[in-house]
Amino acid sequence: MPLQLRELTAEVIEDFIRQKVQESGADGVVVGLSGGVDSATTSKLCKEAIGADKVLNLFLPSRSTPKGDLEDARSFCEKEGMELRTVDIEPSIKAFESMLPEARRAELRGNIAARCRMIVLFHHAKLMNRLVMGTSNKSELLVGYFTKFGDGGADFCPIGDLYKTEVRLLARQLGVPKRIIDKVPSAGLWKGQTDEGELGVTYEDLDKVLAAMELNLPLEEVAKRSGVSMDLVMRVWEMHRASVHKRKMPLIPKVGLRTVGLDWRE
Repeated sequence: MPLQLRELTAEVIEDFIRQKVQESGADGVVVGLSGGVDSATTSKLCKEAIGADKVLNLFLPSRSTPKGDLEDARSFCEKEGMELRTVDIEPSIKAFESMLPEARRAELRGNIAARCRMIVLFHHAKLMNRLVMGTSNKSELLVGYFTKFGDGGADFCPIGDLYKTEVRLLARQLGVPKRIIDKVPSAGLWKGQTDEGELGVTYEDLDKVLAAMELNLPLEEVAKRSGVSMDLVMRVWEMHRASVHKRKMPLIPKVGLRTVGLDWRE
């Protein structure tokens, strides 16, 4: 059964953004706008929550950035009345390539690119007393499909409880351009890279499996309910299990009365 967007999803997320900006004493937010549906949806939610003048969108291209992404990001920001700045991270990536072993390997270069983007986002946030709003969705978070301290590095993650298919539904509801919604998902970390190609599964099937897993069903029942093979369910389960560390703060051995990340309640 296809996922359906819960009632008042946009309003809940916008209230969350508004509250966190206020609690943090921040003057606004910074969003890494790639030209894809996740970042565009996050940016639009931020605009609705705190106003266009408090949202800075940063487009952070490298040599592998798909053609057309800048134009999509630019036209989106013009339509929404939000600021867009472009910072080319290719020189930074090349600097790391010159000093790190095997850094030209696609997956390693991709990690460097993601972390360079994170540095740029937090630099602007610090300059402007703003928060970095992450753009990862629930599908990516649950299988560890993000770079630790890269695209996984953010102050808050507004769409982190929405599966990719739900993000697309919300994007349509918010009026994100169809061209962006229908674009093949890609982080643009190396030439020809696509999310589904790297994951080895479509987001539609991945979300069916994860939504069934969320119900704590036995894996055999997950396969039955989602209508996919048991092999695929096991592969998703292994990705989920292997990436637990990416969804938690670095673990600390317990010595004191209350321990950060364990039993220290904020």
